[in-house]
Amino acid sequence: MVRGRPPAVNGGGFVVTNQDQRAIFSVDGCGIIGSNGQLIVRDGDGNAILFIHKKGGVVQALSVNNSWRGYMSDYGVPSKLVFSLQDPKPVLCMKGDVQVTVEPKGRKRHWDYEVTGSFVQRSCAIKNRAGHVAAQIGVKGMLAGRDFYQVVVQPGYDQAFVVGVIAILDNIHGESTSC
Repeated sequence: MVRGRPPAVNGGGFVVTNQDQRAIFSVDGCGIIGSNGQLIVRDGDGNAILFIHKKGGVVQALSVNNSWRGYMSDYGVPSKLVFSLQDPKPVLCMKGDVQVTVEPKGRKRHWDYEVTGSFVQRSCAIKNRAGHVAAQIGVKGMLAGRDFYQVVVQPGYDQAFVVGVIAILDNIHGESTSC
């Protein structure tokens, strides 16, 4: 279950709990970090495990996609690039799915995962190139809504990776992790 935090509580972000209501991940938005387009994914003990930032600069400004990068966090410092995420810029009014590349890039691969459906409506999936669902995001139960929703990660897929992708989707859509 994902539960959003309002910006007044620890700078916003969200907490991911398991079936026993124990926090297994948390995501800090720019309220903690103090910088727009930067996110930190923490494990249940509060240790930073992923550092995510939105790529900027002139080249990015001229690109048709926004680009995000997720790095492993070693002792609180970004180290190894784990994944890249591309989302179509909204001003282009193009229909396009968010695409994720797992690093390092293989030959002739443009993307490894794709987010299909609507994150805003909490009805989407993260699928691999073969079309298999790695994670499903949806609403279920009485608490379902914008700030409470369910994520089911299939066996064999990295949960921290899935939470990192959800953190970016949350930020793209101006929700709990955005400034």
